Amino acid sequence: MIKKISVSTRKRDEIIDLTPEVREFIKETGFEEGIAVIYSAHTTAGITINENADPDVKTDFLRMLDEIFPWNHELDLHAEGNTAAHLKTSFTGPSQQVIVHKGNPILGTWQGIYFCEFDGPRERQVYITLLGK
Repeated sequence: MIKKISVSTRKRDEIIDLTPEVREFIKETGFEEGIAVIYSAHTTAGITINENADPDVKTDFLRMLDEIFPWNHELDLHAEGNTAAHLKTSFTGPSQQVIVHKGNPILGTWQGIYFCEFDGPRERQVYITLLGK
């Protein structure tokens, strides 16, 4: 079982909640027990699991990544000028796994599953696959 989700980003750096799409796919398929894998097929966009209650967490997350991986570092050699986006993606990772039990993803009270755009705006693809039964 696999689902492809198209994600349209509007900014260079943006975090988009995918939790509803993951829950919907699990429900649609009748999947009960196993693992959901959420994967970004891009070198400049990742997936993370983080707090989804306070929107300031997303703002702070992006600000801190900009401080750690600045966009205009004088020593960057990559011709496209998006070294920071590649580093941010390596930091977050291209995928996350979530345990599914009794047809529900096991997430903490404040957790959400997020697509992290680091080189937008763009049209992106995210894949969800379910492993188990």
